[in-house]
This record gives sequence, C-alpha cells and structure tokens, in this order.
Amino acid sequence: MFCLIYLEGTSVWNISFIYSDKNTFTMALKSINPVNGQLLKEYNEYSSEIITRRIAAAQVCYEKWRETPFSYRAKLLQRCAEQLVNSRHEYARLISMEMGKPINESVAEIEKCAWVCQYYAENGASFLEKQLVETDGTHSYIHYEPLGVILAIMPWNFPFWQVFRFAVPAIMAGNTVLLKHASNVSGCALAIEEVFQYTDAPAGLFTALLVASDNIAEVIEHSDVKAITLTGSEKAGAAVAAQAGKLIKKTVMELGGSDPFVVLEDADLKKAAETAVKARFINNGQSCIAAKRFIIHKTIVKEFIRLVENEVNKLVVGDPLDDKTNLGPMARVDLAETVLSQIQKSIDNGAHLLLGGITGDQGDAFVKPTILLNVKRGMPVYDEEVFGPVLPIIEAENEEDCIRIANDTVYGLGASVWSNDIDRAQKIASRIEAGCVFINGMVKSDPRLPFGGIKLSGYGRELSEVGIREFVNIKSIWIK
Repeated sequence: MFCLIYLEGTSVWNISFIYSDKNTFTMALKSINPVNGQLLKEYNEYSSEIITRRIAAAQVCYEKWRETPFSYRAKLLQRCAEQLVNSRHEYARLISMEMGKPINESVAEIEKCAWVCQYYAENGASFLEKQLVETDGTHSYIHYEPLGVILAIMPWNFPFWQVFRFAVPAIMAGNTVLLKHASNVSGCALAIEEVFQYTDAPAGLFTALLVASDNIAEVIEHSDVKAITLTGSEKAGAAVAAQAGKLIKKTVMELGGSDPFVVLEDADLKKAAETAVKARFINNGQSCIAAKRFIIHKTIVKEFIRLVENEVNKLVVGDPLDDKTNLGPMARVDLAETVLSQIQKSIDNGAHLLLGGITGDQGDAFVKPTILLNVKRGMPVYDEEVFGPVLPIIEAENEEDCIRIANDTVYGLGASVWSNDIDRAQKIASRIEAGCVFINGMVKSDPRLPFGGIKLSGYGRELSEVGIREFVNIKSIWIK
C-alpha cells in the first residue's frame, strides 16, 4: 500500500490506494467521524469486474421485476417501511457518525424514508394507471412502462432520504436501481442495500456500488444503464449531464440552491424568526433547500434581527449523538474551511459580523452559527451557495425590491414568503423563480408534492405522481 497526498489551498486530502488482485489500483473509500476526525471504517472501491457483474444482475432483475404486479411491489415497499421504523435508531446513529447530523434529525430522516415507502405503496399503482384519451381511433390511451436500470448519484447530506425519495418511486414503477453514494457515507450506502435485503427483495433490485466519483463514467456508459439521476453541485451535474447527453440518456438533476426567505412588513415576525433559524441551521446548514438569503423589508429589519439573534443564541452546538444537540459539525473539515472563507471574504467586502464566524471550540469541522448583516451583491454569502451555518440578512426597500433580490441568483430551487396577506403572498410567489414556494412556512420536501428546481438548480422532478413518471416510457396506444 502507498499513499498520495494532494494539497489544494488549505485543504489536505489523504487518498490511499490498495493494490488489487487484478494488477490495478483501487481507492479506499474512508468514512471519517467529523466530530473528532477518527476513521470509522475503510471500504475498498469495487473493481471493474465487480461493477460489471452488479450491473448485469440489475438488468436480469429488471427483466423479471417489470412483470411483477403493483400489489407485489407495494408489499415489498411496506416491508421496507417496517424495517426502517424498527431499526431507525441504528440507522440514525450511522448517519450521525458518518456526516455529523444531530441524532434527532437523523431519526426524523429515517422516519421520512419510511413515509415515502408507505406513500408509494398506497398510491404508486394509481399514478401509473393507463389514461384513456378520446381521439379519432376506436380506443386510445397513455401507458406507462419502466425504462430499466437507473443509476443514482447521491450526496452525503441526507444520506438515506435523498436515496429513498428517488429509489422508491423508480422501483414502484418497475425499474431497478444502482446507487453511487458519496464516498464519506459508504456505510449508509451499504445499510440502504441491506434494508432491501431484509425485505427479501430479488437480487439486483437495489444495488450499492462502492466507486469513486472519478470512476463513475464507466457505469454511466454501460449499455444496460438507461437513465441517471444526480443530487449534488451544479459542477457535478453539468459533468454527468454532458456525458449522459452524448449517449442520449435521460437525466434528472437536483442541484444547488440559494433559497430566498422573504419577510414582508405585515408578517408574523416572531414565527418568521423562529422558522428562519430552523430553516437555515437544519442539518448543520447543509441542505440544498435550506433558506440561505434572508430578505427583510426595511421597516421591520431591526426587530427581525433582534428576534433571530435570540433564537440563534438558544442553539446547542456539540456532539451530534447527544439528544440536546441541534447543531453539530460540518461533514468534513474542508467543507468548514470553505464556509469560513466565504464568511471572511464577505466581511472583507463590507458585511458586518453579528455572531459566529469562526471555527467552533469542539473541533476543526465545527463552524459556529453565524449571522451577517449589511449583506449585498458581490459578497460570497449573497452570490454563492453557502453550505453551512451562516444566516445573511439583506435589507429590502419595498415589495418590488424583495422580489428583485429573491430572483437575483443563478439558482431556483425553493423560496419562502412571509406575510399575513395571503393573496399578496401568492402574487409574490408567482413571480419568484423557483421550483417551489412556501408561504408562511419552511421549505421542505414532501412525498405528495413535486420536488426540483430551475436555472442552475437543475431540471426534472422527484416525488408525487410527477416524480414517479420521470423514469418511465410514456407510451401512446391507438387502436382502430
């Protein structure tokens, strides 16, 4: 064994390689506890031979799975839900150990995965019923058929939920699934594979592939892989979409976000402030749909700042395995360094630091909850996606200015609007460029609602009846 050290800025990446029996080098994927930097486990990357066999098994499974009745698929998903609920504390602990999510949020994530299993078990068949259409034919209808083997490239921040919200409807529709998970949550990837094994799912229905991002190209190019979905950065999305596009393979992209949280002068300020803190600091600030730019009407900005500061001071920062903790470490030290750099550059450009802005006392992956004032265009916390516990406040002159600032971003994932005048809020919501807008509430994904973005936040939708139809052949049948 030997080791290659790669230096980039202030980050140090330690990449170990293990010599395989095929006279090739395979990378060891490391799961590291972000609280203390200790190695939890090391996983050998799968060789090309193993990957090829697993894809072949997924294809064989698909040829039989597509013929199974919806009732059979529904029962399997119900067994998945039962397994998730029964073992939720075990799975939650794994999430918190691998990426630092507070344990109570990890438990809630597992329970949400059980919900999506139950939701599609109950509704998937009706979503894919053939639809009669009147034409000049004797009989015409729209028929939904599965595509085949679908590859999912998933991130670490919601290591169970983001997998289940794609995989469950895809499987209910008759497809089989390959998962390439983020390397630092390889334990979660294998645990999800085990969830399906516990339900006696056929071999190849859900398959985890332990493979580094640099080596995913061969999977995308495989002829049995019919489509790809990715949740991650716009850079990763662009690269995968470009490769898939050359092969004319369908993709769904759920990418970054810089969601506006708009508070108008007639809003319930106390409720808005409480929700703002939850919406920004959930999952240690590492959520695509976290509120990231707080756009406040100038007449109430001082009171909003006071209320938000009070709420932030209530946050308990610490060990994510402690029930009292509601803000843990970031998933990796290099991610904390990136956020601290964005904070400092914003301060250098004129932002005012009200709270936080430094690494936490608990360890290098911790970033103290931060509030920045006087935030304007040209600062990283305004222009970029900040994937960490930073709450930037932007003062708006009036309603039109709120809308202008909300849309002044390359992203378009979600948005939140706060006003006691619901008609007014709905008109504003219709003008905000985003895949979803929540009025007087925190943006969240829900199995009953389509989820996805526009602009650099991606394309396509997950969840609801819309999401289950992303990876099917929508076939027209005409009879005379």
